[in-house]
Amino acid sequence: MDRADVRLLVVNAGSSSLKLSVLDGPDVDTAVATRDFAQWNGDDGPIGEFAAEVGAIDVVGHRVVHGGLRFPQPVVVDDDVAGQLRELASLAPLHQPRALAAIAAARRALPRAVHIACFDTAFHATLSAAASVYALPAAWRDRWPVRRFGFHGLSHSYASRRAAEIAGVALADLRLVSCHLGAGASLCAVQGGRSVDTTMGFTPLEGLVMATRAGTIDPGLVLWLIEVGGLTAAEVREGLEHGSGLAGLAGTADMRAVLDGRARGDAACELAFDVYAHQLRRELGGMRAGLDGLDLCVFTGGVGEHAPAVRAACGLELDPVANAEITGDGEISAAGASVRTFVVTAREDLEIARLVRTIVA
Repeated sequence: MDRADVRLLVVNAGSSSLKLSVLDGPDVDTAVATRDFAQWNGDDGPIGEFAAEVGAIDVVGHRVVHGGLRFPQPVVVDDDVAGQLRELASLAPLHQPRALAAIAAARRALPRAVHIACFDTAFHATLSAAASVYALPAAWRDRWPVRRFGFHGLSHSYASRRAAEIAGVALADLRLVSCHLGAGASLCAVQGGRSVDTTMGFTPLEGLVMATRAGTIDPGLVLWLIEVGGLTAAEVREGLEHGSGLAGLAGTADMRAVLDGRARGDAACELAFDVYAHQLRRELGGMRAGLDGLDLCVFTGGVGEHAPAVRAACGLELDPVANAEITGDGEISAAGASVRTFVVTAREDLEIARLVRTIVA
């Protein structure tokens, strides 16, 4: 199959959403057909109907959050691979089952197409032992894959390359931090185009404050809530996954509502923003220290792209007008800034397309 002739469907299943897009040709960055479902319950209907509408598809590229240690690269999906991905569901319980449901639906709708899984964890396969190993008992580390995997790799990889392209600097020559800030949020330190550190760890719960997730907390607190507080493990999981973060602090998971409330002087929203920004700035400082300096910072994701107040709170040298007015991809650095700062529209579909076409080629 010639990569120039490939007609590609990208399937991006989130924890509750579904994004579908068709890309033609080897280097096209505009989808010829798209369909977004803000709420998707995992049934076959949307994928089957979209596949019928768009016509022949040669290859389907799937976003899969967790590839574990088995899949550091994209892989063609067959029944055996699907089974192995199912075994990883406990490591990403919000996302992995939905990705598997999307794969199953697409394989039924497009049985003649080649289905390729592309992993959010794969970009972080380059993490050193120093950055990925938890200081846990050796017996635990030998028995289970308890290490830092990292997530949002597809987004971090694309944002890094796109920011370097806009800056006119070779990615191989840059030390940069990619800030994917959305409902889920993580930072990634990138050196020479390779992930060298990231804020998410064994699961997508670690790191920054997020829409409904707490981010990094003292593990002793979890033990206390179970042993002294009397909560069950299921109740703690529910609280950490769905009731924490902005939702736990401000009563809303939407950063836009938090910013509106903050502007009105709402104390809960002010606290939520301050906690969010403090953790973001602290982790950004850690990424910068790990890189031994920083050349470039890039913001992506819903909050990263559309919340100037969040970007302004990160301690970077920004042009206030550019930061307030930017739409789409571009630079928001102040004149003479020691660290150049960019905003890039999240395009996981293009990163999946790039990986899939590499395999096809």
